[in-house]
Amino acid sequence: MKCSRLITVLLAGSLLGGCGESGDFADLRAYMDEVRAKPKGSIEPLPKFQPYESFTYMAASMRSPFQPPVKVDMASREKGSKDVKPDESRVRQYLEDFNIEVFQMVGTLSNQGGVFALVSGAGGVHRVKVGDYLGRNHGRIVSIEESSVEVIEIVPDGEGGWLERPRSISLKERS
Repeated sequence: MKCSRLITVLLAGSLLGGCGESGDFADLRAYMDEVRAKPKGSIEPLPKFQPYESFTYMAASMRSPFQPPVKVDMASREKGSKDVKPDESRVRQYLEDFNIEVFQMVGTLSNQGGVFALVSGAGGVHRVKVGDYLGRNHGRIVSIEESSVEVIEIVPDGEGGWLERPRSISLKERS
């Protein structure tokens, strides 16, 4: 029993002897000496920052450089007619104060008075019939189907004439 204790003590002593000081910590000692050599309370100055220079993007209204340029063939462009023009003497209707894009057809009604379309937009649902006007471009309703309202708009052609442009307001599907 004494022999096994003696072997255990000698073995533990040799293991602990290996934990003594050796040359492995020379870099740690050098760093600690460097830190101790610095005067107390010295703080490194803040790095110099470059001021931010703002940039205003000026080409937002121009064509994207990643899209090909649009070629407009002036000869094949549709010309307006002097015969087609809006009736400026008629009384404007309420729905002509809004863009036609805000309207969506939501249904139809029919009675003895005829067929009516229900269009949503401009703050509510409105009942319109053939001959009514809507949209800012003198849009006149020419037909009402179960799934769409057909409108003819009168738009300027840019050269003093007017063009008739067909538009369709489709029935809004349930969502």
